[in-house]
Amino acid sequence: MTEREPFRTRIKVRHYELDTLGHLNHAVYHSYGEVSRLELLERAGALKDMGNVASVLLETNVVFRRELRAGDEVDVTCDVKFGSGKTFKMDSNIYKLDGTLAAEITCTMGLMDLELRKLVADPRGRFEAAGADMKLLSTAE
Repeated sequence: MTEREPFRTRIKVRHYELDTLGHLNHAVYHSYGEVSRLELLERAGALKDMGNVASVLLETNVVFRRELRAGDEVDVTCDVKFGSGKTFKMDSNIYKLDGTLAAEITCTMGLMDLELRKLVADPRGRFEAAGADMKLLSTAE
């Protein structure tokens, strides 16, 4: 089986996102990951027809590899991995256009029933039932 490329979103680093040292502010890395996650969910049709269920971020971590500065353009990947429980992974890498890895973001996600305020048991099944494009959402089991 051939491995497919993860979903990618291109983002340009803006001046107002920098810290006092002229580097991309640490919190913005999380925002870039969120942009890519939402773009992927939207493209896959996973933000509509979900009823009273919404995706929630449960845990996130960033490993910083290389600095980013104003004007840099980056590709932010998003790779979804479902398991057998209530949670799933949506991990991202941020690459400079020359291929240099700038950051790795790992995220644990869930689908929350907004009335019960509890995670649903089978997030993959809920996405499938809502008609989401599982070819975009599934990369590895």
